[in-house]
Amino acid sequence: MKFSDREHLRALFSKPTNYINTNRGDAYYRELYRKMEKRLAELRAQKPVREAEIKFEEYLKVWELSRRDFLKWVSATTAMLMLPPQFEPLVAQAAEVMNRVPIIWINIQDCAGNTEALLRSASPTVDELILEYLSVEYHEVIMAAAGDQAEQNLEKAVKDFDGKYLLFVEGSIPVGMPEAFTIGRHPKTGVEHVKHLSEHAAAVIAVGSCASFGGVPAAYPNPTGAVGVMDIVKGKPVVNIPACPANPANITGVVIHYILTGEIPELDSLLRPKFAFGYRIHDNCERRAHFDAGEFVEEWGDYGAKNNFCLYKMGCKGPFTFNNCSIVRYNEGTNWPIGVGRGCIGCSEPNFWDVYATERPIADSPIQPPAGRGVESTVDQFGLAILTATAVGIGIHAVASAVAGKREENKEEQ
Repeated sequence: MKFSDREHLRALFSKPTNYINTNRGDAYYRELYRKMEKRLAELRAQKPVREAEIKFEEYLKVWELSRRDFLKWVSATTAMLMLPPQFEPLVAQAAEVMNRVPIIWINIQDCAGNTEALLRSASPTVDELILEYLSVEYHEVIMAAAGDQAEQNLEKAVKDFDGKYLLFVEGSIPVGMPEAFTIGRHPKTGVEHVKHLSEHAAAVIAVGSCASFGGVPAAYPNPTGAVGVMDIVKGKPVVNIPACPANPANITGVVIHYILTGEIPELDSLLRPKFAFGYRIHDNCERRAHFDAGEFVEEWGDYGAKNNFCLYKMGCKGPFTFNNCSIVRYNEGTNWPIGVGRGCIGCSEPNFWDVYATERPIADSPIQPPAGRGVESTVDQFGLAILTATAVGIGIHAVASAVAGKREENKEEQ
């Protein structure tokens, strides 16, 4: 998927809103609650794909995560999915039956960065444990099998769970020089590999910007002809979870939604889940107030940089990028790029490497930062007007008091 800078910006600001309608009425949510209860009952009646050695609650304890930690995660995930608080018990139940849904995870043209984001060396988060609790039947990066054994395991999983598994694809798909980009001892191109596995999947989830839109491999001049999953897979539900890397919270959110409803979540025009990509980073940025005030970093190391001013003039693409980085953050919720003083490069948008990954504003951007001191100057003018009015009032009061006093003196003399 390729846009020129101007076409991309026009599409970005003219397409329908990405926001989820969260005011759908009591009748809608009652019906949705009943639907989710029925779906969870069906999953509980099924046997796990692989029998867990321990129950889910014990699983949390092994990793020293308390029930309190889990309930905090439940509340956060329910809110992220734009569901009312009364759905929290259902989200908790969904986490406990995640091992009923088989997963096949393949890597095509990628750096495995999304997988690395899940394989934490520090204490794992609930999101990461939830994903580990899934029944991952095939994952090329972390599995022990290789060669023929790996291929046999993959085909067995496809046969055993035909039409039931979720197919995760990491990495872009090269369509140029297909004979040069093949997989396995029995050569298959990336296109053939993805088409074959997607035909037998319940849904396809493109993880990361490479799988979603081509990502870095698709950057000019795109020597491998890299494209995203949605350019190859037809006739199956496709969900894009872009970003470089994708946030584990968003991956978990998509899986939880599928377990709760048996369906993929509501998507925007680029097939991204609206619950995660419904708002621009600029909308919830911790430095937004500085943008409105006209306070910007003008060069690295200046006064603005030291005081966390807005990074827009240093090329931050937050106003053009749909993602929830500023809310869920990275590294166990510790921080995110703008939080450490580096502007957003728009990694969850198509063609980000060519269009956004520069330390300068987009030349023909429809966004104009406030001139001067922005809203601060307005506040100052308002304050000055108040002070002026107050001063005038005080002056009038003083004159009136003096006149009244003079009248009193004249009365006494008479």
